Amino acid sequence: MEGERLQKTLARAGYGSRRACELLIDAGRVTVDGVVAELGNRVDPENQIICVDGKLAATTQAKIYLLLNKPDGVVTTASDPQGRPTVLDLIESPVRVFPVGRLDMNTEGLLLLTNDGRLAHLLTHPSSGVAKEYLVRVEGDPSPSALRKLREGVELDDGVTSPAQVSRVSEGLLRMVIHEGRNRQVRRMCGAVGHEVTRLVRTRIGPLHDPTLSPGSFRQLSQREVRQLHEVVGMTDELASSLSS
Repeated sequence: MEGERLQKTLARAGYGSRRACELLIDAGRVTVDGVVAELGNRVDPENQIICVDGKLAATTQAKIYLLLNKPDGVVTTASDPQGRPTVLDLIESPVRVFPVGRLDMNTEGLLLLTNDGRLAHLLTHPSSGVAKEYLVRVEGDPSPSALRKLREGVELDDGVTSPAQVSRVSEGLLRMVIHEGRNRQVRRMCGAVGHEVTRLVRTRIGPLHDPTLSPGSFRQLSQREVRQLHEVVGMTDELASSLSS
């Protein structure tokens, strides 16, 4: 019974949740040392060869953290059946990484990509409350009453939004900071107060902010930025240890 459960190893390498990895194993898509794996297998990722769909799984690689400035018209998926460009087409990484959260195809701005499954889970968990800041171009010019509604929370079909930080930058241009991760939340909030979004750019994810990063460009995070991300989700060394057990 020594070793780590295979689905946990695959989840940490970025192949999805543990349940998703169990489905990969159950479908016969995973091999260990050339033998088709079974649910319940335990592995030593340092000394065994683990493959998914015939390709070597990056189970022992160092953690990679990339910051991408996603341009308009790019989808936040690993592949697209319609042949549209994806965020993975824009980056170069020695190991498989995945986007943390999602930006709509027509939403621009900062997106984190990593193979650190634990951090990604904490950053996207509803309880994390990580701040996301946006510049929002809308139709018309929101009134003080509309701005107040956005700040206090507006009624959407999935419930009232939490209070947001909203300021008017100029006519028809808002700066919004939200702490939730609902689908198309900023667009829906603005639409609910009568101002449709015409352009949306994410400018900050928690402590990550880089106005010098041009659209379509990416870079690795500094050690300081990685440490800040861990801190913002309360991922101390002790917590990281408990999560890996």
